[in-house]
Amino acid sequence: MTNQSHPAGFHPIRRDRLPLETVMDSYKAKGKFSEPTVCPDCGAVFHAGRWQWLEKPKDAHLEVCPACHRVRDHFPAGYVLVSGEFFAKHEQEILQLIRHREAQEKAEHPLQRIMAIEKTKHGTEVTTTDVHLARGIGEALHHAYQGELEFHYNSDQNRLRVSWIR
Repeated sequence: MTNQSHPAGFHPIRRDRLPLETVMDSYKAKGKFSEPTVCPDCGAVFHAGRWQWLEKPKDAHLEVCPACHRVRDHFPAGYVLVSGEFFAKHEQEILQLIRHREAQEKAEHPLQRIMAIEKTKHGTEVTTTDVHLARGIGEALHHAYQGELEFHYNSDQNRLRVSWIR
């Protein structure tokens, strides 16, 4: 994807220099949730300062978690575009790797989820609720299959666009 114009506000970055989240994310809580809090959509529990997969406590507060909030709003934080002849020939295997990566991350971090996997005219696009999952999917694809991997981070919108082609 070299020599192409980049979407407004996005710029290529090196994989070893992905920025830390220093930007305010409107989907992160402005303050701490009351403990315990349970998301009515997914059942994640806010406990000990973070969202976790725990048994629902009695008398818990109900609050939609940031990941479910993004899903409701159809507002992804990460985009992964997967394309190329190799992908076309190995699509099911690669999609299985992507879903496996999500399952690994989501088990420990409930806010890291795939929102959708959709075919587009440019390839297959995976949208995520978190920039870290998008980055992890891109790195997993590159590690397993090599190919060309690019990251484009928009700090104004706290969005990451990942492109993997082979």
